[in-house]
Amino acid sequence: MFSDNKKEKQSIEGLSSQNIISQGTKIVGDFTSEGDFRIDGTLEGNIKTSGKVVVGKSGFIKGTLQGTDAYFEGKFNGKLALSGTLTLKATANIDGEVVAGKLAVEPGANFNVTCIMKGTVKEMNKGGQEKSTGSEKTA
Repeated sequence: MFSDNKKEKQSIEGLSSQNIISQGTKIVGDFTSEGDFRIDGTLEGNIKTSGKVVVGKSGFIKGTLQGTDAYFEGKFNGKLALSGTLTLKATANIDGEVVAGKLAVEPGANFNVTCIMKGTVKEMNKGGQEKSTGSEKTA
């Protein structure tokens, strides 16, 4: 007869939050979020998120994007800083500056950037054991 609010609250908290900017929508401004983003419209400004950013074929970002992982089918112009993986599909068009941990590019993607890859390099120390150190690679 009465709903169990505790169960309802748990099911709502279990949902992943995703922010969607639909095709035909243009937003100018800065955004900060802990959730994921899906962009099929146009965004001019700065995005900072700990979630994943997906830019669809009709999506366009002009500005700065800071996050963990990004998946592009659309366009980007600006500065892109990712601690994780940047994935570019064949329809992607990226211009600007990129700093990423890993890069995956499909044939056909346009990647006109200054790129710095941040990762770990394994060195051998005197005892023959591997030692991990942070490094930068310029692509």
